[in-house]
Amino acid sequence: MSRPGAFAGATVCLTFDVDAESVYDARERVGLSSVSHGRFGIVRGLPRLLGVLDRLGLPATFYVPGMTARRYPDAIRALVAAGHELGHHGHRHLESLGRPLEQQARELDEGLAALDDVAGVRPAGYRSPSWELTAETLGLLVDAGFAWDSSCMGDDRPYVERHGELEILELPVHWSLDDWPFFGFDAVAGGRIAALGAWLEATRGEIAHAAAERRAVTITMHPEVIGRGYRFAALERLLQELAADDAVRFLAHRQLAAEALAT
Repeated sequence: MSRPGAFAGATVCLTFDVDAESVYDARERVGLSSVSHGRFGIVRGLPRLLGVLDRLGLPATFYVPGMTARRYPDAIRALVAAGHELGHHGHRHLESLGRPLEQQARELDEGLAALDDVAGVRPAGYRSPSWELTAETLGLLVDAGFAWDSSCMGDDRPYVERHGELEILELPVHWSLDDWPFFGFDAVAGGRIAALGAWLEATRGEIAHAAAERRAVTITMHPEVIGRGYRFAALERLLQELAADDAVRFLAHRQLAAEALAT
């Protein structure tokens, strides 16, 4: 399971967490300015991303909270119509850590119902809100028949995440390959806005290393973050470069999971 097939280069998985306002719905204290930041991802970020993916013919996986699907059904249907994959990203974007098992199960079920009702999709993959997967959540995922998770960081290629007798295929992530730690900021939660070059250096560097080791790398982005003008322009240039590189291929998470499970 250490290599994605026999491809002699880097396998890049583009993933987008379509949180919209769901991140702010989970907070007790939030203002309209913060909420509007999440909405930008639907209004401008998502159309820009769909456009560049279509122009370059690239697949992507969009992890969608149930509340986002309910609030913006047309936007989520557009993702499916464009041929992209939907993954489960909770319902109200609530972190599982410290929450009763019953509440975790309800969040999972409500998210599944929303994606089914809106898009007619039952996702095979899951990504926990804020990447806080718990042992209890792992058990729920196994019981619900999910094929993989993408929340943990125990390797830099597909591996099996285990807890006792529970196990699931993991398509690993890392904070350094996520746009939020670089650019995520709001007045309540804080954060920072880093120089664009820092994100580009981390992303390019990881992809180059993945090519040398013939492995996969998952890049995580948020439409409200990477969809901002100058960041989107940089992403578009990066994707153009990578799409023209014979040492790079792009897979959706379902494709990477299928290759990993076949080895």
